[in-house]
Amino acid sequence: MKRWLLPLLMTLLFSAQSGAENTVYLTSLSWPPYSDPQMAEQGASIAVARAAFAAMGYKLVVDFYPWRRAVYLAKDQESKYAGYFPEYYSESIAQEFIFSAEMGSGPLGFVQPAAKPVSWSELADLKSYRIGVVQDYVNTAGFDNMVAAGQLKVSEVISDKSNIQKAAFSRIDLAVIDKNVLEYSVKTDPDLIKLKDKISFNDKLLEDKKLFICFKKNQQAIADIFNKGLKKIDAAKIQADYLAGLK
Repeated sequence: MKRWLLPLLMTLLFSAQSGAENTVYLTSLSWPPYSDPQMAEQGASIAVARAAFAAMGYKLVVDFYPWRRAVYLAKDQESKYAGYFPEYYSESIAQEFIFSAEMGSGPLGFVQPAAKPVSWSELADLKSYRIGVVQDYVNTAGFDNMVAAGQLKVSEVISDKSNIQKAAFSRIDLAVIDKNVLEYSVKTDPDLIKLKDKISFNDKLLEDKKLFICFKKNQQAIADIFNKGLKKIDAAKIQADYLAGLK
């Protein structure tokens, strides 16, 4: 019995160690349809990330937190997390994290009261409007720079949902939001379904924003593995098929 018991135990131990070494932990937030623990595959962005890691023989585990905590835990050198996502590119964030290759994209613009659409051609045209933003979210470089310089009047909330509600009741003129997030929210959230006819998505986009994973500075090897995995899959198709399946 001892002859086969020891080799068996060694095999099981080696398998467990290999599994642990090939598991990547990331943080995220509830931001459907891109990321959410209750969605199929936990959202479009997570489906892409999981496929990329799987192509390299790695398992992805995603834990969900409020956005500020998700970023904090990903930054904590003592945590098990290699990074967080999905994130927009920002030069300030790039000082602290390694940005992955592009893993997806989303149309960033404004939600507005349906009865009071805003016409604009450049950011300077928005100086007289009340604009909602979500706390700690990156928007566009031009927009965020104008906010930092006090050239745009913004009010912060903790979620896109709050901004949708404020726009529906004309408490703000505009609020920055991803179009896919807006459309999914007003289809699925009981509190927002009844407000669907009171809001609209502004005709002009701020930007078609690229989505990334932000890895810790000491996780370059994992970032490289992910980037290699991205080259083995069709990330754009995975995201597009996922979003199409929600309509």
